[in-house]
Amino acid sequence: MRGFTFYERVSRSFHDYPSLSKLVVLFTVSGGTLVAYSDSQSNYVEKDAVTSPYIDNKKKRVVVLGTGWAGTSFLKNLNNSSYDVQVVSPRNYFAFTPLLPSVTCGTVEARSIVEPIRKIVRKKNVDIKFWEAECFKIDVENKKVYCRANEEKSNINGIEDFIVDYDYLVIAIGARANTFNTPGVVENCHFLKEIEDAQRIRRSVIDCFERASLPDLSDEERKRILQFVVVGGGPTGVEFAAALHDFVCEDLVKLYPSVKDFVKITLLEAADHILGMFDKRITSFAEEKFKRDGIDVKTGSMVVKVSDKEISTKERGKGEISSLNYGMVVWSTGIGTRPVIMDFMKQINQANRRALATDEWLRVERCDSVYALGDCATINQRKVMEDIAAIFAKADKDNSGTLTVKEFQEVIDDICERYPQVALYLKNKQMSSIVDLLKEAKGNDAKESTELNIEEFKTALSQVDSQMKFLPATAQVAAQQGAYLATCFNRMEECEKNPEGPLRFRGEGRHRFKPFR
Repeated sequence: MRGFTFYERVSRSFHDYPSLSKLVVLFTVSGGTLVAYSDSQSNYVEKDAVTSPYIDNKKKRVVVLGTGWAGTSFLKNLNNSSYDVQVVSPRNYFAFTPLLPSVTCGTVEARSIVEPIRKIVRKKNVDIKFWEAECFKIDVENKKVYCRANEEKSNINGIEDFIVDYDYLVIAIGARANTFNTPGVVENCHFLKEIEDAQRIRRSVIDCFERASLPDLSDEERKRILQFVVVGGGPTGVEFAAALHDFVCEDLVKLYPSVKDFVKITLLEAADHILGMFDKRITSFAEEKFKRDGIDVKTGSMVVKVSDKEISTKERGKGEISSLNYGMVVWSTGIGTRPVIMDFMKQINQANRRALATDEWLRVERCDSVYALGDCATINQRKVMEDIAAIFAKADKDNSGTLTVKEFQEVIDDICERYPQVALYLKNKQMSSIVDLLKEAKGNDAKESTELNIEEFKTALSQVDSQMKFLPATAQVAAQQGAYLATCFNRMEECEKNPEGPLRFRGEGRHRFKPFR
């Protein structure tokens, strides 16, 4: 009877503490074994929501979507143990993506450029949990993210979809390849965004050489099979073309000497030059190097269609359509928006953008508790001329209607911090002081005693917004953004009390943090 009395006590405990979801009790009654199994669920927890009875409810929950450069950098640099961090990503590892072109050619093995995300987070003194799943919906109004397990794992324990609540959401899910809706790209081209892509390209290159080595093939067919086309003259496309050239010339020609003369690599770029986002000297060097190596660079060529054996291009300006036979195509023309981000942008009235718009502190516009970084977002830097009246009013402390050089000097550091294009403008114009800037508005007679009215102030700063630049979608920028945001979270409470950012020109006080640079 004592055994059953214990059983009754256990049963009552489930009613008193419903958060104890599963418990198995084994004990002996008259030489036999009695197994008691309970499966109960709290009435206060939403069905399918991810919860834990061991989580301190006082902790703010930070949900991180993605384990790429931005997300992983955020996790590595987050040191504040006052957060409950939950990571959701379909990829349970971090990949060093700049080395993907090297993986395609076997210079580096795939296992050498990945690190398990669980290995990264277990070193932290922060409570971090990882879920291998994909976020398919963000409910910003109720602060929930809807997730789905990977297809091959979706039948485990019958769990498929689940919900994660958040206090802060960090979106770092990257982007997908941008096909520009060109017909035949998805069906016939390789992309180079993931480890699996690099491995498929490597197998395809070898397959092309094997097929070209088969007997009874015409020379024309061998030329077609060994015509490798790279679409996109950005960093990824250029690096892959160079890596493929080295792979062919240094390794494959030794294994397939009979077909080495049929190999050709062509790079197609719609703009006038490759690597257009870099310095012109880098662009010139790359184009000259490719010319020496025999890589055919065709600029001003926009791909309009891709079939199973042929790629059609339209020459910019002339509009002429030409065709090129190929054996393999790698598509690397930039990044596109993922479906979950497109749906989220519709919710927050950003539907007409290519990426999430954030402020200079990486907060999604109109969403104070949501941050976005990496390739899925872009910083919407405010223009000086949008706030020119507020800046003038803040600097004009005596409300005289004019601004002295001294008053201007007192706020110039905050202006340069808040609007980086001002500092860049001064640097590019080789201006050493505010007086130099005022000369453009007042002429060469500008002195320390010079006073400006609002119109003259506008004239002095009218050209600074021309120096605004968007940050490139690179791994380095994403990693820097992740580290910056982690620093902000680490010092959140401290900076709430003692803000360290620039003046709020359109409000009172100072911003909590310095903007991302």
